[in-house]
Formats: sequence, structure tokens, C-alpha cells
Amino acid sequence: MDFALPVELTQKLEELDAFIEREIVPLQAQDDNERFFDHRREWARTDFEAGGTPRPEWEELLREMRRRADAAGWLRYALPKEVGGQDGTNFDMAVIREHLARKGLGLHNDLQNESSVVGNFPFAHMLLAFATPEQKEEYLEPMLTGQARIGFGLTEPDHGSDATWMETRAVRDGSGNGDWIINGAKRWNSGMHSATHDVVFARTSGKDGDARGITAFFVPTDTPGFSVDFHWWTFNMPTDHAEVTIRDVRVPHSAIFGEEGEGLAVAQTFVHENRIRQAASGVGAGQFCIDRAVEYARKRVTFGAPLATRQAIQWPLVELQTEAEMLRGLVRKTAWELDRVPHMEISDKVSMCNYRANRFVCDAADRAMQVHGGLGYSRHQPFEHIYRHHRRYRITEGAEEVQMRKVAGYLFGFAGPNKVR
Repeated sequence: MDFALPVELTQKLEELDAFIEREIVPLQAQDDNERFFDHRREWARTDFEAGGTPRPEWEELLREMRRRADAAGWLRYALPKEVGGQDGTNFDMAVIREHLARKGLGLHNDLQNESSVVGNFPFAHMLLAFATPEQKEEYLEPMLTGQARIGFGLTEPDHGSDATWMETRAVRDGSGNGDWIINGAKRWNSGMHSATHDVVFARTSGKDGDARGITAFFVPTDTPGFSVDFHWWTFNMPTDHAEVTIRDVRVPHSAIFGEEGEGLAVAQTFVHENRIRQAASGVGAGQFCIDRAVEYARKRVTFGAPLATRQAIQWPLVELQTEAEMLRGLVRKTAWELDRVPHMEISDKVSMCNYRANRFVCDAADRAMQVHGGLGYSRHQPFEHIYRHHRRYRITEGAEEVQMRKVAGYLFGFAGPNKVR
């Protein structure tokens, strides 16, 4: 058993670092773009007068970063070669995501809005797995180049992790032309300030609680009856989390994404792609916090001695470093397995990685604040930003309690490949 990273991957990391230093660091340094990353970041990024959504200048900077990364062959790394990628594996992405997050805040990898020189494109994987040829032609390349943006409308005002109880409904219009009429509401519908389309999940058959009978639809955001009502202001700003109302929205049968009644399979692909990569980013960002806290404790002198000599400082960081090492191994092993077995066979392992890594990075950011004292509490250090961003992942895309329930289901034989019949 060889735990060393493949030589090809370590070379990729070196090439990636060189690209960042050559192309992205100078871009961040010019035109006072540092305002988006230093103590001014929340105000520089947020258009408070426009409902708290991202400022156009901030999003244009991110677009320029992505253009440079795409031209250099990095942005699509994890996608198949057929769409300009390099067939990057789940294992590759776990290592790369951790590596980039460990560098701290920067234009190279801004986790607040999942913008990175090595793109995370769960929607692209969904399109490749479930879209019709016509849908791939319409959405895939425009989404990758930024000409189209697709929202994800699963969560509702009264239903989050319990998606099988959603109240949004879609019915045939009865005229025989195959159109569907959708009514309902969505909450935390990300990206709607600039989305051209939204993937709306609606029940089309079955009863509340059934996994089958939910269908995903591509809905253009300019469709009559589709309304973006407002954006929820969140712990970390800017926000792109909209409240959406859907009133008698008409779409053709060709708007169905995946199979009719099998929309949750589409959604599951989205969350599996994101959960393992969020976990890897959590390990990297948490390690960054530990590294910074250790560095500060070694040079900060109190009562005549470095902070690093105090056991009250050492031991919490020892606990966190131990957890980082264990999580790193679990995340990489699970990502390696995702490249080799059907995802649902190890869905419990993905959940383990996700909920523990999300907790870990929050604990690490909190401890880094404490070690830095008043300076750590200030916005002149990145820890409050890291904490506020990663805190949401303990709730979104399956709250940690739901992740634990998934693990319990597999452990006790209530679900999964070893389900007791």
C-alpha cells in the first residue's frame, strides 16, 4: 500500500502553483483588487443597495480569473476530454481542492462562491450524465464559458433536506401538446441574480415521501410566472440565495432534465459531486488556520515567553492537527473509491467526510481566532471569513444531522447496499 501521491499529480500541483503565481497573483494585485480579499472584502463584494447581491466589479474579476484559467487548461481539469477537460479524477480533485484551500483567501480559489482556477462543475457532470443531446448543446458550453448560468431549485420554504415532501407541483396542461404547468416556491435558490435558467424540481406523480415521482425541469428565468422575489441576507455576504415564486409557469416536455419522475437521481449526482469536494476544501482551509495559528504562536511573546510554549495553546492545536491528518486520509480514500465503485455504494463514506470536515474547519477557524486574540477577531485576519463561509456547509446540501442519518442507515442496515430486507 503506497500512500505517496502519484508523481504526475505532484507535478500538476507544481504547474498549477506556477500558473497562479504567473497569472492570478498579479491580477489580484492590480487595480486595488486586494479590496476583495483584505479587511474590506465583505463591503467590496456586496452591492447592499441592490439587495445584497454581488457587485458587478467583483463578478467581472472572477470572470477574468476563469477566462485565464480556461485558456491555460486548468478550469475544466476535472471534466472529460470531450468537453475540453483532462479527465481529472475524484481523487485528483480532492488533493487539488485541499491544496488550493490551504493557501488561504485569494483570487485563485474563492470558496464563498465556488470560484476556482480548477473549476468545480457539478452541473456539467449532471448534464453529461442526464441531459439529452439537445440540452447538452444548449447549456453545457455556454455554462462553462459564462454565457449561461443555471440555478438549482430544490429547497422550499417548508422543505429542505426532506425533499421528498416538496410542495412544488407540475401537471400536464391537458391540451395534448405535452406542456407542463409548474406551481410552487423555492428558497435558497442560488445564483438567481444572474441565472439564465433554473433547474426546478417538482412532484409530477406519487405521494408525499415517495422518492420517485419528482421531476427536474429546465426553466428559463424570463418565463412568465417565474419570479425572483428577493435575496436572503446571510452570515457571509454577498448573497446569491433567492426566494423564488413559480405561478403557472409553462414549459415544454423537452424541458425535463433526466427521466420523468427520477429527478432525485439528478439531485443526488449534484450533492455527491459537491460533498466530497467541500470536505477536501474544509481540510485544506482548516489546515491553513492551524498553520497560521502555529506560526503566530511561535512569534507572539506574552509574559516573557512565546505563546507556543503554553500547553493551553498547544493542546487544542494538537487535537485539530490530529483530526486534520485523519480527515485527510478518509477524504482521499473515499475520493479514490468514488473513482472505482458506484457512488451509492459508499454514500455513507461521503457523508462521513462531509459532516466531519465541515465541523473541523469551523473549529479550526474558531481556534485560530482564539490564538490570535483580539487580532484574530478582527477582519484584518481571514479567520472570521473562513468560519462564516464554512459554517453554512453544516446546513446546506444535507444538514450534518441528515448526513449522520445516512451513515446510520448504512451502519444498521436500514439503507444502502447491505440493507436488511
